[in-house]
Amino acid sequence: MKLNERSLAFYATCDSPADKAGFLYKRGERHTAYHRRWFVLKGNMLFYFEERESREPVGVIVLEGCTVELCDSAEEFTFAIRFDGTKSRTYVLAAESQAAMESWVKSLSRASFGYMRVVVRELEKQLEEMRYGMAGGCAGGCRGSPGSEKPKPSELERSLERLPALPTVLPKENGCAAWNNASGVDQPREASGCGGDAGGGNLRPPLRPPLRPPLLPPRRRAASTEVGSAAVESPSSFCQLHERYGREVAQLRREWLEGQRGSRP
Repeated sequence: MKLNERSLAFYATCDSPADKAGFLYKRGERHTAYHRRWFVLKGNMLFYFEERESREPVGVIVLEGCTVELCDSAEEFTFAIRFDGTKSRTYVLAAESQAAMESWVKSLSRASFGYMRVVVRELEKQLEEMRYGMAGGCAGGCRGSPGSEKPKPSELERSLERLPALPTVLPKENGCAAWNNASGVDQPREASGCGGDAGGGNLRPPLRPPLRPPLLPPRRRAASTEVGSAAVESPSSFCQLHERYGREVAQLRREWLEGQRGSRP
């Protein structure tokens, strides 16, 4: 990957989030004076600007193959970025407080890809150990090895085991289930026909035939049948029904009139 000044300047000032940013004092390479600069850490690149509002960085430090350590200096809260090699440059920086110095040293020490590779390898190693431990534990516990022990029951489980067991078939009193029937308590026979064993709690109600709806009167049933069939058959069926019931009504009216005549003096 090729990098030039324009690409570095764009990456330093783009909207991508920075890992850390703040003011630090940087010692010059030729002159030992310290200059206040605005530092921005993105990935493994440490950019520094003359001011916070500057559009282009003054320089960049690639944090690969280096160590970040504290150093002795006349200034307080100083630390150095040292690279491997005899002719490599050492960058001496100073923070404004002890907390800021510790925060910068920690962030710069973890910015290199070499550090990230070490962290990834350690995490992979821990993951493999966890998988191996889980597989070994399942193999030992699932096969019923002598070393696997069942967990001891708690006080609540032991107290529940001492409670009397409920009957398999719940008794009924007047057609309703009775829940207060503990084992070993005699239940009296009810007059409603519910009975059972005299010494047990398993009372069973007698078998009853299923209820059937009452039969309809002959006339009403015949009427409903004929009316129902009248909807399907021809209209003459309705006329026949009308004539039939009309004759009955006329017969009843004649009987009533004769009774009225016979009662007169």
